[in-house]
Amino acid sequence: MSIIQLSNVNQYFDKNHVLKQINLEVEEGDFMTFLGPSGCGKTTTLRIIAGLEKPESGIVTIQGKIVDHGEMHVHAAPSARGLSLVFQSYALWPHMTIFDNVSFGLEVKKIPKAEIRKKVELALEKMRIRDLIDRYPSELSGGQQQRVAIARAIVTEPKILLLDEPLSNLDAKLRIEMRTELKRLHRDMKTTIIYVTHDQVEALTMSTKIALFFDGKIVQVDTPRGLYRNPGTLQAADFIGNPSINLIEARSVEAEGMLRTTSSLGQLDFFYEGHQSGEVVLALKPEDIHISRLPSEGAIPCQVYSVLPAGSETLIQLQQGDRGLLAKTIGEVDYEMDSTVWISFPADKINVYDKLSEKLISKNRI
Repeated sequence: MSIIQLSNVNQYFDKNHVLKQINLEVEEGDFMTFLGPSGCGKTTTLRIIAGLEKPESGIVTIQGKIVDHGEMHVHAAPSARGLSLVFQSYALWPHMTIFDNVSFGLEVKKIPKAEIRKKVELALEKMRIRDLIDRYPSELSGGQQQRVAIARAIVTEPKILLLDEPLSNLDAKLRIEMRTELKRLHRDMKTTIIYVTHDQVEALTMSTKIALFFDGKIVQVDTPRGLYRNPGTLQAADFIGNPSINLIEARSVEAEGMLRTTSSLGQLDFFYEGHQSGEVVLALKPEDIHISRLPSEGAIPCQVYSVLPAGSETLIQLQQGDRGLLAKTIGEVDYEMDSTVWISFPADKINVYDKLSEKLISKNRI
């Protein structure tokens, strides 16, 4: 069941069209992440859902109630939307203790003090900072302050929780720790969460669904696995994944009900939909390339251009004729620069895109 629905939402800043016909349904209990580069419209979409901005046109529905109707000039206040919002900045009151910061929203609702105490302690317990209840924000680390900000948001037990890049100010270790806590929080509270980030790892590790934004449009909504394995466009394929995917231009013809491609990877056949013969692009992820020091049947010879060890993984830049390929291997490996190696790959893990339309025409089967 949809708890949030956006229909044909448009937004302008002066003459700049920042949101273009946004259509989206968020199901109850989803952890929906808005992912995309800076300036793509994801934060503006979140702010419209929160009621902090009015859409120029389109309809926003929350829990079956229209909260925004651009053409009819309907706009419900943020306080009437039944949601909580956590910003990138912690926005804690420095003169108030952690208890007072977290309890503020409950006190406004005039809830009995004993119940407030119980709810605050429970929220802090969920964020694993119960022992900090009597401290002030200046006495806490950045990670602890972010936990307080989230505790303040969940203490009122909202059905919808909006998070706008809440971990971007934390160091790498704390970000991993907080991802774990947010994922457990989502499971335990069963709250619908919308999370804004430009960090692919955050999106892929925490979400149940991802809405991918480019240039004010949603180009794909999918599960993390679906988006990672089968990006719907070349632009999405080039954006998703770290390191970046290998894109290889190829020629194609229809042969025996298959799409037969010819490229530097050799001749490969694919199942396909709705494509005329012509130029295509093959997308091969670095981790799907297997490197061998010895030749084997069907393997392609390459030269090692550089080796980039990164502890738990190793990136190998290869040169195949006049084009480069990037491979990723788990663990520590070493190859001599300019040496010859042989690569192989499972063809059923390759995606094929029409070069002209940039749309996915053959998805991998894994």
